[in-house]
Amino acid sequence: MEIYNVCVVGAGRMGREIALNAASHGYQVMLTDRIPDVLKQADIWAREYLAGSVSRGKLTPGQADEISANFRTTEKLEEVLKDADLMIECIIEDMEIKKELFKKADKLTPLHALLVTNSSYLPSSNFASETARPDKVANLHYFNPAMRMQLVEIVRGPHVSDETVETLQEFVLSIHKEPVVVQKEIEGFVVNRLLKAIQDEAFYLLDQGIASFGEIDLAAEKGLNHPLGPFRLMDFTGIDITYRNRRRVYEETKREADCPSPALREHFERGEYGRKTGKGWYTYE
Repeated sequence: MEIYNVCVVGAGRMGREIALNAASHGYQVMLTDRIPDVLKQADIWAREYLAGSVSRGKLTPGQADEISANFRTTEKLEEVLKDADLMIECIIEDMEIKKELFKKADKLTPLHALLVTNSSYLPSSNFASETARPDKVANLHYFNPAMRMQLVEIVRGPHVSDETVETLQEFVLSIHKEPVVVQKEIEGFVVNRLLKAIQDEAFYLLDQGIASFGEIDLAAEKGLNHPLGPFRLMDFTGIDITYRNRRRVYEETKREADCPSPALREHFERGEYGRKTGKGWYTYE
């Protein structure tokens, strides 16, 4: 199948960047959010991003105008979904809220539309049963910041058809990114499993007083050539997301090894989520 119209549900940092990225490569994109102020901020961000790209010589004014024409926002979920060929869900990592969205999307989108989740941990089999098209429901997992990061994970659950995987691969290539097909649903997929192993060791070193979080980041950045150390990366992606996912895994396994680090829990309980709150492991102005 061909994808022309893309709708993105959830206008936070990931959703708005996923939407503008698709619009930048010729797709007609509609972005929505149930919180009007979040949607307004996404619209402002998109205009400022395009204006900045023009001022830096990355885009011509004509190219920016064309992308802007491809990118629209609305609070009306029905309007976003009615002509969609591809829905990308980018809402809160809450199982029940996501299930409700997929149930609505199944009723509101055309029968051919693919319904995908950007969730980094929750596999699409949790939502496929809420629809009459489980073969068209999959994970399409971008990385933050979605405008710049080149990898997208496509997760093939047991319900996902070959046609859906192939269509998503073609879509990812068309937006100038690299797809990795994860052949089985597994906690954390590929990248976040690798990241979790690094985080686990970083938390151990911190909690045992072996090194400070700043020294651990410096070791990762200068010794392993990582662009961001594990704690700086958590600040960027959101300490709240890291904590909630680790807490969810611990509640499922009850293994002491999966219990969130005390230091991570303290930041979460104080509302220090990283860049988005101005303070996390580091302080931001």
